[in-house]
Amino acid sequence: MSFYIGHEAPKLWRRICAETTTEINLLAENWKYILGGLIFQYIHGLGARGVHYLHRPGPTLQDAGYFLLPELGSDNAYISETVFTTIFLSFVLWTFHPFIFKTKKIYTVLIWCRVLAFLVACQFLRMMTFYSTQLPGPNYHCREGSKLATLPRPDSVLEVLLLNFPRGLLYGCGDLIFSSHMIFSLVFVRTYQKYGTRRFIKQCAWLAVIAQSFLIVASRKHYTVDVVVAWYTVNLVVFFVDKKLPELPDRTSAASLLPVSKDSKTKEENHKLLNGNADPEDWRPRTQINGMIMEDGNAVHVEAAMNGV
Repeated sequence: MSFYIGHEAPKLWRRICAETTTEINLLAENWKYILGGLIFQYIHGLGARGVHYLHRPGPTLQDAGYFLLPELGSDNAYISETVFTTIFLSFVLWTFHPFIFKTKKIYTVLIWCRVLAFLVACQFLRMMTFYSTQLPGPNYHCREGSKLATLPRPDSVLEVLLLNFPRGLLYGCGDLIFSSHMIFSLVFVRTYQKYGTRRFIKQCAWLAVIAQSFLIVASRKHYTVDVVVAWYTVNLVVFFVDKKLPELPDRTSAASLLPVSKDSKTKEENHKLLNGNADPEDWRPRTQINGMIMEDGNAVHVEAAMNGV
């Protein structure tokens, strides 16, 4: 066991170093898109915080999902968040799997550029809808009688800009149509559906999103319309935005993305490491001439080798 670990550890370290070098080069080329997407995440949080000041509690609206699904109660509302957290963390870890595993199809920086583009488009539409009409929040802390249902006027601009993090994000009201949890979950699952390799995980991911849809309604965090609108809006946005974005490069022929090296053999080794083809020590030039395999200057006849001669 210790021999295996000692043999594989240097390979893993070289793979991590080669992948890190490539991802840094990609980040240097695409940092504006990553930064823009992250800034919009803050803007989206600022918009959700702002609509909370406009929220006015009232009677919970009539909702078909509330008739069909029993209410989980405030003590069991964590179940919905647990499913969402599992989907979120699983996707984030998967986007970084090229640093560890040989079998990989994506570049981490490029996949996040794509994901952030989907999120920004969906969140922009979401902000337009919940600012157009403020509905009385169905969540427990948004109902009449709760101190958190209506925010007092802020004492300073800084109070608004800081978002009262993280309490302000966890106990928001008024940002209903459509569900932000569904935006993230659907974007993540659709991205894995396209670039993931495990069919079983894809099936489990879709089942998790469906289960989360019911749990969101059962925990009374959103109305059913918030979930329904998210299902067709996010899928349509991802479908059309995906057509406008350049396709991710094929890792099997992505030598142009590798760090520039004066040594062609080093570049070939990095290429094999990044794409999981072979380990560097197994790299040996081989040519075949008239049934003879030339390996390190030694000729071995194919037929003779097959006959055991």
